[in-house]
Amino acid sequence: MDCVRAVADVVLYEGYLLWPYRRSALKNQQRWTIGGVYPRRYAEKAGDHWTVCAEFLMEDAAAADVEFTLRFLHAVHRQVMDGDAPVDELRIGDETFTTWQEAREREITSGRVSVARLLRSPVRFPVAVAAGGDDEEIGGGAGARFTRLWRRVDGTIEVSAVEAGDGVVRLRAEVVNTGAGEDRDNAVHAAMLCAHVVARAAGGGSFVSPTDPPERMAAAAATCVSDGLWPVLAGPPGSRDTVLASPIVLYDWPQVAPESPGDMFDGTEIDRLLILSVLSLSDDERREMAATDPRAAEILRRCASLSSGELLTLHGTMRDPRRDVW
Repeated sequence: MDCVRAVADVVLYEGYLLWPYRRSALKNQQRWTIGGVYPRRYAEKAGDHWTVCAEFLMEDAAAADVEFTLRFLHAVHRQVMDGDAPVDELRIGDETFTTWQEAREREITSGRVSVARLLRSPVRFPVAVAAGGDDEEIGGGAGARFTRLWRRVDGTIEVSAVEAGDGVVRLRAEVVNTGAGEDRDNAVHAAMLCAHVVARAAGGGSFVSPTDPPERMAAAAATCVSDGLWPVLAGPPGSRDTVLASPIVLYDWPQVAPESPGDMFDGTEIDRLLILSVLSLSDDERREMAATDPRAAEILRRCASLSSGELLTLHGTMRDPRRDVW
C-alpha cells in the first residue's frame, strides 16, 4: 500500500471508533470529534471549523504541477428494519444487528494544476456529494435489512500560490463547507469529518518541510499560516514530493509501525494495550462489539486470531528516535 495513504487512513479513522468499541460506551455516543469541517451556521455557534486551510512552500516550482486531494468521512445513518418497522436492535439466531452511525470514505481530487496557473489566480474546485441510500439484507432474509441513508455534503477547495522568494512559492489549500445544518445531528451529516488534504508535486518542484525548513527558507516558512490542518512532508523518508495536511499534529515522514497488526481506528494509541483489552471482553461484550460496526467486528476477529509471537512483537522495538513511526 502507498505509505502516504496508509498514514492518511490512520488520520481518517482516528477517533472513528474508540475503545471499548461498543455502541453503549459514552465516548462512542458523541462521535466525530476530530477534524470536522461543518456547515457555517452550526460551526459558528458550536466553536467548530467551517473552513480549514494549510500553507506550505515549494522550491524550483516554475515548471511544476501540483495535485490536491481532499479526503474525509461522510456520516451514514444505519437503520435496522424488521419488515417495514424500524427497530433499534434485532436478534436473529446468534447474531445481533443494531441501529447506529457508520461512515463512507469520500475523496475529491483537483487534477494536476500548474503552479504558474495558480500564481496568476486561485483555482476553486467543488465538493458535491449527493444524498443517497441503500439496503442490505441481513440475517438470511425474512424482511430483515439495514437501510443506510446519507445526506448531501457541499463545499469547495480553493488552491492558490504567491511568490515567497527566489524560486520559492507559498501554496495554500483552503477547504470550505457551504452546506446547511444548524443543530449537531444535521451538521454532522453535512460535514466533512476527519478532513485532510494531500498535495503531490509533479513535473519538478520540491516541497519544503514546514516544521524544519532550511535556514535560507526559514523566514519564508514563518509566513505560512495554517488553521485546522498541520502540513508535513509525507512518503518515504527524505522524499519531498508529497505534503499531508492533517488535523492531527505529525512530524515529517510519519510511518505506520510494521508490527501493527491492522487498523484499530484509534491510531495513535498503543496496539498491544488495545488488543489485550479486546481479548479480555466477556462473551456479551464481544457480541455487542461485533454488532456495533463491521470495523469493530473485524478488530475482534483480528485480535482473536493473533499468535503469541505476534503479540510478543508488540512489547516494544528499538528504532532511530529521529524517525516518526506510529
